[in-house]
Order: sequence, then structure tokens, then C-alpha cells
Amino acid sequence: MLDDNLRASRKTAETRPDLQISFEFFPPKTDVMEERFWESVHKLAPLKPRFVSVTYGAGGSTRERTLRMVSRIASDTGVPAAAHLTCVGATKAEVDEVVRGYKDAGVTSIVALRGDPPEGIGQPFTPHPEGYQNAADLVAGIRKIGDFDISVAAYPEKHPQSESWNVEIDNLKRKIDAGANRAITQMFFSNADYLRYVERAQKAGITAPIVPGIQPIHSFKQISGFAGRCGASIPEWLAERFDGLDEDPETHALMAAAVAAEQVTELLDEGITEFHFFTLNRSNLVLALARLLGRRP
Repeated sequence: MLDDNLRASRKTAETRPDLQISFEFFPPKTDVMEERFWESVHKLAPLKPRFVSVTYGAGGSTRERTLRMVSRIASDTGVPAAAHLTCVGATKAEVDEVVRGYKDAGVTSIVALRGDPPEGIGQPFTPHPEGYQNAADLVAGIRKIGDFDISVAAYPEKHPQSESWNVEIDNLKRKIDAGANRAITQMFFSNADYLRYVERAQKAGITAPIVPGIQPIHSFKQISGFAGRCGASIPEWLAERFDGLDEDPETHALMAAAVAAEQVTELLDEGITEFHFFTLNRSNLVLALARLLGRRP
């Protein structure tokens, strides 16, 4: 049955020229990590993604590295590169300086995020007294500086600090109304959560694309740790599939590929036309998923 589904989805993907993909990387901290970073970038660039994004450390801690990586990606590969940006612990003037720096460097795409407090995602967010108050405020500020392509965050299972679904969707709408071009979701592993979220957004009058953020499970232990910190749930069926595979990397890799393929093909069958892949600076599994969607160098 799975083989039949994959064949049907592959045929659908190959006949849909509107499919778009994008990739997310993080700034490497060591020479060895940087070597893997560039190896992955150069493997994925020939797939002609809409853009490649590079994350931004808490409080702007990786600002210079993010700008350096984004600038080099664009110059070395010709692929549009998006720089992440947050407003944590910074004044409006400081954030605006970063945005102007991106503009001067030829960066035309930004992923605008409120950002998490230094104490962690579970702690209350306190805006800088002279800073942007939230992501919608940040988007509006970016719009005043330049004609950037702006992506914002979306949370299929609701942000941990949202009081209700009404608050959650209202926040998304404010970000879109402020000038964001699209929303990209954080990781999720139940497609039903994502589809319900899109339905809620559409009922609220949101027409901008809500792109599913797909996280291949390179390491179940690592990804489940990420999920726990950001409020994404790990379904019981998913945990059972990886149970006992910590010391069996080959089987773990096969299971990761099967799980990711199932998730992507189900979304494809639901009519989804854009996918954003969190690479963790690894290319092989993401490259396979892109081929499943009909994207080849």
C-alpha cells in the first residue's frame, strides 16, 4: 500500500510545476562543522530552492556569522538566501541597523521571529523597553526599511505561551497583515495538526501560504529533545517506531527516511505545494525527500 501511495504521489509531484521547496541551516561553530555546512549547501543548491535560510542565535549572538553565511550562499550558489532575525534583547535602532546591513549586503529575504528569552522558551517574553514588542511589530519595522521577502513563524500545535487558539491565530494574522509574505511552521509530526491549523487560519481570513516545516529525524533522541523544548509533541506511534534504535544507526536511518516520506507524501496528496526542510546542516535525507517531490538537480 505504501509503495502504491508513493507511486501516486510521485506522479502528482512530477506533474505539478508549482511545487516550491526551501531549506534551513544554522551557522557552524567550528571548522569541521563549517566544512559539513558547505558540503550540504552545495549538494542542495542544485535543487533550485525558493530560498535557503540561516538561523540567528539568541540575542543576535550569531549575527556576523549569519550574515557571512547568507552572503556567501548567494554569491557561491546563486540561490536566494534568507537571514533569520529576532528582536530579543535589542533596541529598535540596533535591530534596524542589522536590517540595513542585510540590505547593503544584497540580502532580500528575512525570516522575522520574536525570538525566545535567554532563560528559555518556557519563560515569559519581556520586550526591550526601546525595542520591537513582538514579531508583528518587527515585520512592520522591516517593511519600513526595504522591500524584503519576509517569512514568519506558525505553530500547528499552538505556541506554548498562547492562551487560546483565538490568540494564536490573531497573532499570526497580525504578522501577515504587517507585511509578511508567508508563514513557516515549526516542526510537527501529525499532519492532522497542520491541516487543522491551516483551516483555522483560513477561517480567520488569512490567505498567505502557511508552509509546513518538515524535520527529518536524523536522531530521534535529539529531535525529541528539540520538540520538548519548543512545544511540539511526539506521537506515541512515532516513538514506538524508533524505540530501541539508538544503537542501530542503519535501521534508524531507514526508519527516518520512511517516516519523512510518509509525512511528505500525505501532505502532497492534500494539495500542499510548498515545503520547508530543517536540515540541521545535513543533506542526504533532505535530498531524498526533495527527489520524492520530483525535484532533481
